[in-house]
Amino acid sequence: MIKGADTLYACAPLRYPEHMFDWRSFAPLLADDGNGGRVIILGIDPGLANTGWGVVEQAASKFRCIAYGCITTPAHENTAERLATIHAEIVSVIARYAPSQCAIENVYFANNAKSAFATGQARGVALLATAGAALELGEYSPVQIKSTVTGSGTADKKQIQYMVRTILGLPHEPKPDHAADALAAAICHANMRGGVAAAAARAETAS
Repeated sequence: MIKGADTLYACAPLRYPEHMFDWRSFAPLLADDGNGGRVIILGIDPGLANTGWGVVEQAASKFRCIAYGCITTPAHENTAERLATIHAEIVSVIARYAPSQCAIENVYFANNAKSAFATGQARGVALLATAGAALELGEYSPVQIKSTVTGSGTADKKQIQYMVRTILGLPHEPKPDHAADALAAAICHANMRGGVAAAAARAETAS
């Protein structure tokens, strides 16, 4: 039922391997909840060397993975070339899967300012790509994403991969972990979005 997993799609403008799921052969699209509730969310885990991305469809409490992948830039290229590649590939992902919303992980400085600076640069060009497509944006800390997806703000990579696989009903854990983190960001955004909508509905009912 899964078409194209672990396959490089030469027909697409993307330069890197992606995992794409063809649901049309066995299931209809998720039904809208009647309130414009169906949405396609692009999750991004930014990084200069590896930028993970994942596309998730959500309707009410249902989730479905549409595609995910990782943009890798070689260290021998100069920074400008690497950033241009990340931007171009995110633009291609947006054009291909037509998300309306985006979730991106905030930069976590920790003790490595140099690494955080490089990640911030990659995050900037990813944000530029989403702004060009006028995507609604959600920005989340690593702790927020981990807590939403696993229930623990200190979850490790394997725990995140396991929970993403479980929530999305994938046949295997998404790899690399950059892609899993991007899918987790999209799931986090969907949950936050659902919580805001529920709160608004309660407020309207109360009034």
